[in-house]
Amino acid sequence: MQENGSQIIAIVTTEKENLKGGGVPVFITKDKDSLQMISFTLEKTLDASAHEVDQDTMIIVKR
Repeated sequence: MQENGSQIIAIVTTEKENLKGGGVPVFITKDKDSLQMISFTLEKTLDASAHEVDQDTMIIVKR
């Protein structure tokens, strides 16, 4: 039986200081408008889902 786990494939944030570790591409934006725009673009381009972690950070998750 194969498990269908979710995988974080990117992080988009306005707060570089909050980043810890690595392992996925990180996109740092200048403001909340570009945070939303870049998250939406990545979501559509990568056929993934964007999820808000907090007001300054979104994760892009493979479907």
